[in-house]
Amino acid sequence: MFVFCQINQLEADLQELGSLLEKAERTRVQELLKQEQKKVEKEIAARKQQKQQQAKKESAPVAQRAAYTIKITNYAWDQSDKFVKIYLTLKDVHKIPAENVEVSFTDGSLSVLVKELDGKNHQLRILNLLHPIDEKGSQTKVKTDMVLVMCKKQTANKWECLTKAEKQTKDKDKPSMDDKADPSEGLMSMLKKLYEDGDDDMKRTINKAWSESQEKKSRGGGGGGGEDMMDF
Repeated sequence: MFVFCQINQLEADLQELGSLLEKAERTRVQELLKQEQKKVEKEIAARKQQKQQQAKKESAPVAQRAAYTIKITNYAWDQSDKFVKIYLTLKDVHKIPAENVEVSFTDGSLSVLVKELDGKNHQLRILNLLHPIDEKGSQTKVKTDMVLVMCKKQTANKWECLTKAEKQTKDKDKPSMDDKADPSEGLMSMLKKLYEDGDDDMKRTINKAWSESQEKKSRGGGGGGGEDMMDF
């Protein structure tokens, strides 16, 4: 607005200079007026250019601040005979454009990218799924405050967990069981360790329990002396 007023004033000055030039009779005065006219014309051209640049700047879309990406670490999952379902809770996700929710599948992984939700991008990547999935048959649904990712199973087997890494961890935590091992050997190994690591009271308690056990076996017709100490 300020630039526009300046241009109007300069144009008025130029018009008045023109009027004075028409009335001037002396050559020197005419030359001075012509020089001043040129200065005003240049000033008007510069102000108009400034006005155009300002108009372009104001009409240009405001550059949006680049959203940063955070990883989604909390999610839930369950399964049916046909699908493994992954639930992502994201407040107001149903209010953003549908194209802002991008999901891609391979036969062994999935990737979810929710763009520009509350000024941030939200990303989930799950690699090395426990079993292969049908990427073409998999789908995504956006519900109120939730993204539902449905991975279609290639076979209708039940998944123990979601990824191979989780399966390895789960198997690693299981106690190893040897079908051929004698259960009594395991018990004897445990008693031996307790006896070796224990104090005198612990050793007396173990010896007493062992003696009573052997005595019961003797009464039942088994071998072994009831008074024998444990031979470790």
